[in-house]
Amino acid sequence: MIKTKSVYSDKEPKKDGLRILATRIRGRGLPKTAYDIWMANLAPSQKLKDDFQSGKITWPAFRGLYRKELFESDSFDKKNRVIKNRGQKYTLRLIQKLAKRGTVTVMCHCAEDERNCHRHILKKLLYGKI
Repeated sequence: MIKTKSVYSDKEPKKDGLRILATRIRGRGLPKTAYDIWMANLAPSQKLKDDFQSGKITWPAFRGLYRKELFESDSFDKKNRVIKNRGQKYTLRLIQKLAKRGTVTVMCHCAEDERNCHRHILKKLLYGKI
C-alpha cells in the first residue's frame, strides 16, 4: 500500500511503514528520525517547484512537467550505450515492489491537507505501470 502525508504530521510507525521523504531539501531543523529514507531524486526540480508556487505555471502544467522530469534520462545515458537509465524508473519500480510487501508513505513539507502537492502525483504514478 502507498500512502502520502506531510513529514510534519504525527509519526505512526505501524501505519506508515517505510517513510520516504521526497523533497529536494531535507528541511532545517527536521530530525532524521522523521523519515526512514530521503529520496531527493523523486522531488520536482527547484525551478519547476518555484514556477508553480509563483503562479508562472498551472497545476495541470506542473503535473505534466513533473512526470516528464521523473522519466528524463540525463548525461548518464550518453555514457552507457547498453543500459538506459530513463530517469527514476528503477527507483519507482523498487518502491512499487516494497509497497506490495508493506506500507510505503511518501512525504514532503506541504501541509497534510494540501491538494496540489507532488506527493499525490507520485502516489498515483506508483499505482500505475512504470
